[in-house]
Amino acid sequence: MLRSYLLLMVCVTIWGSNFVFGNLLVKQFSPLFLCMGRLFFISLFLLSYTWVRRRFIAIHQHEWKLLILLGIIGVFINQWSFYQGLQTADPTTSALILALTPITTALLAVLFLKETFTMAMLIGSLAAISGVFLVVYNGTELHFTIGHLWIFVTMLTFAISIVLVRLLSRRLPPLITTVYSTLIGFGTIVPVALSQGTGWVVSHEGWAWALLLLTAILMHGVVTLIWNSQLQKVGAAKAAMFSNLEPFVAMVVGYLVLGQLVTSQQLLGSLFIVGGVTLASLTLPKKKSPSALPH
Repeated sequence: MLRSYLLLMVCVTIWGSNFVFGNLLVKQFSPLFLCMGRLFFISLFLLSYTWVRRRFIAIHQHEWKLLILLGIIGVFINQWSFYQGLQTADPTTSALILALTPITTALLAVLFLKETFTMAMLIGSLAAISGVFLVVYNGTELHFTIGHLWIFVTMLTFAISIVLVRLLSRRLPPLITTVYSTLIGFGTIVPVALSQGTGWVVSHEGWAWALLLLTAILMHGVVTLIWNSQLQKVGAAKAAMFSNLEPFVAMVVGYLVLGQLVTSQQLLGSLFIVGGVTLASLTLPKKKSPSALPH
């Protein structure tokens, strides 16, 4: 079990650093082109892995409807809004806003999956929302930017994707759901990107392309497979506790790589967010569920 916990920590550390690396990449590539490029590399990796493992199965019509929704909302819009947001929102604030995903998912699950919303979840939700306000409050006014709104869209679409994945998990293996939804997301973004013309910002730096390829395959390919395999061993509830550490990882990596200072108010806000999410997550059912495509 210790090995599983260590592997989960590695996954969370890599995912948390993605906020910082994403911040570097949006300075080298247009968000739409960056999203298309990453989904292209992720699709190649997942297709190759699934073909080698011979995991392809037939998909029925009702499942296709959910997969199309998942591909458009949970992959295309989710990935695009993430990089749009990182153009103006700093990595630490972005990670803290995305930390609201478990609570948002719980609210959506109450509405669409008829799950129970407890008092502990309500208290945790209020604490987490208070934490977000602390993070974006600059002392005189709430400092919301367009980047914050894009990251909020990212958080909301990620929560919706988790609900869709739960619905699909009753019929399809997690790997198949991830492969087909990623392909649909990539297929959706190509015509949108082409309709914008060719006026993209495309880096000529070798390191930027290497970082694009590495983060796509490592963070959304290899690490996702490791996470899903260990989730089966420790359970979804315990694994969710590790994901709450992502904001702290983003803070540390942001300081080390970007020299971004962390204020005491951000630290206090992060404690409210992580504490609230943890309180709400502790009341979730201790059942296994597949993971959606992470950031």
